Amino acid sequence: MTEPLLHLTEAPLWEAARRTGTYEMSTRGRTLREEGFIHLSLPRQLPGVARMLYGEAAGAGGRDLVVLVVDPARLTDPVRFEALKPGGEEFPHLYGPLPVEAVVEVRPLENWRHQRREEDATS
Repeated sequence: MTEPLLHLTEAPLWEAARRTGTYEMSTRGRTLREEGFIHLSLPRQLPGVARMLYGEAAGAGGRDLVVLVVDPARLTDPVRFEALKPGGEEFPHLYGPLPVEAVVEVRPLENWRHQRREEDATS
C-alpha cells in the first residue's frame, strides 16, 4: 500500500456509511454532492485539518471524531492533489463516494494523536 489517505469525520456519520456501503460527506457539514469531492489528507496534514475543522473539539480529544484510513489502491474514483490557492499546500481530493471497503482502519482521533506522537519520538 502506498501512503494512506485519511479522512476525519464524526463517528455517527461513519456508522451510517457502513450501513449503506458508501461514505458521501466531503467535510464537516458538507456533502460530496455539495462540494464535488471528498476532502482527504496525508498523515502529516491531519493535525492542521483537525484544528481547522473542529477547533476546540479536536484539541479536547475529539471524543466523537474518528480517522478513516483509506487504502488508495481500493478506490475506484480518481484522487487529485490540489491546492486551495496557487502555490499552496496540496491536499488529496476523492472525486466520488468513498467505498466502505476502501477504509482499512478506523481510529478515534485521540488514539491517532497518541500513536503519531510515539512514532515521531522514535523517528
